[in-house]
Amino acid sequence: MRFQTIDRQILGIALSLITVLIAGILIAKEAGTSFLNSILSFLTGNLGSLYLWACLIIFFFLLYLAFSKYGKIKMGNERPQLSTFSWLALIFTAGIGSGIMYWGVIEWAFYYSSPPFGMEPMGLEAAGFAQTYGMFHWGFSAWAIYCLPSIPISYAVYVRKEKNFRLSSTCRAIIGDRADGLLGKIIDVSFMFGLIGGIGTSLALGTPLLAEGLHYIFGLEKTTTLNLWIIIALTIFFSICLYFGLHKGLKLLSDWNLYLYVALLIFIFIFGPTAFIIANFSESVGVLLNNFFRMSLYTDPVGNSGFSEAWTLFYWGWWFSYAPFTGMFAARVSQGRTIRQLILGQLIGGTLGCWLSFVIFGNTAFFYELKGVAPILDNLQTQGTEAAIITALTSMPLGFIVMILYLLVAAIFLATTVNSAAFTLSDVASKNLKVGEEPARWYRVFWGILLTSISIILMYGDGLKALQTLSIITGFPLIFVTALMIAALVKSLRENKEDTSSNKLE
Repeated sequence: MRFQTIDRQILGIALSLITVLIAGILIAKEAGTSFLNSILSFLTGNLGSLYLWACLIIFFFLLYLAFSKYGKIKMGNERPQLSTFSWLALIFTAGIGSGIMYWGVIEWAFYYSSPPFGMEPMGLEAAGFAQTYGMFHWGFSAWAIYCLPSIPISYAVYVRKEKNFRLSSTCRAIIGDRADGLLGKIIDVSFMFGLIGGIGTSLALGTPLLAEGLHYIFGLEKTTTLNLWIIIALTIFFSICLYFGLHKGLKLLSDWNLYLYVALLIFIFIFGPTAFIIANFSESVGVLLNNFFRMSLYTDPVGNSGFSEAWTLFYWGWWFSYAPFTGMFAARVSQGRTIRQLILGQLIGGTLGCWLSFVIFGNTAFFYELKGVAPILDNLQTQGTEAAIITALTSMPLGFIVMILYLLVAAIFLATTVNSAAFTLSDVASKNLKVGEEPARWYRVFWGILLTSISIILMYGDGLKALQTLSIITGFPLIFVTALMIAALVKSLRENKEDTSSNKLE
């Protein structure tokens, strides 16, 4: 790839804004963090219902789209270049990262000890919702937010023959030629803060967990220096994968990531508390089905428990901030798929992939807590989340080996997420790429190193918390960008009836 294919405007705007942002956070991190927290509190406290309704509307819109006549529209006339397994593996590992490994084991403990709906902490009713809420927050609703941008982006590139995988291209039916001007550039850069904050949060979750594991195995002291060396090692690893590209690097990494993930889950399912896992999964599905709308719209305006703001609204803001990236990446690997396949593949495949962690890892840890096998809640309160996770893992059958494999999978999850993010950013900040053509190797690696460098700088400057808060805040305006994409997609589908006949899956 020549330098002429780099979109210097988007690259320049992005790097300038990132530089100003980081400098501002580091120079006045206390005042900046306080200011950002006040904005986040205002959004979740006063406009939180907008997140909830937007998520619910998106979910039912996607179901309608999947089973309508438009669901048969094929994204281009080519056959899919990836097997269904590899396609789903790429999308799943790109969008989830190490977060599923982190929260899948321990999220139940927070809901069990501080439950919603005014339940008694650690009571029977709280136990019923402990696993259910994790499955809800990482289930169909979350994946609906993730899935939505992939439809208009795929349609714009493969059916309408747009030249790039950008948010601005999806809005052309509404904003016209302004998609190529300043408005389009603003839309294209708007998601970068959420993505950078998301990568920072993934590293903020994954790195201390890996450090806790190394401390347990080798007795290494848990310091910022140890975290730095972990990030450097991961950077070298995923830079090699980025160099080899989508099919020889990312595809192989995501495939093996999913193989190891599923193998570890199967082992725990067979040799762990199998009967309890099955029974509590069944219970959780029943609770979810009975309470889906209540959980989807729960705000607690009378009790003011803060549960919705701390969990559901935070998660929905998180998914919205990450959704443009996952949509772009999913569109990049979905040529030849139908709209129905894109929707059902992500909603069902993504949800089941996340549920496996909560159902098997989470229920196993929950069982050990209930039976007094491991003091997970005590360690959570006294030693922190990472120590509680290690306690749960080492209590499982062949616990030491399970913990090592678990940490390996978590590291690979983290690497695949950074890989996918760097690939997407290099794609967006390029121009005149043909369908199927990848950004230059050095450019992909450049974005990967930049992402981790930002995290390292903010980690040393104690500014990661501010960046994470900012990333959630950026999810709010992206609700309106999402609405614009929906309107543009609907208009394009209605105005181009020939698309529904010429691009069907044969």
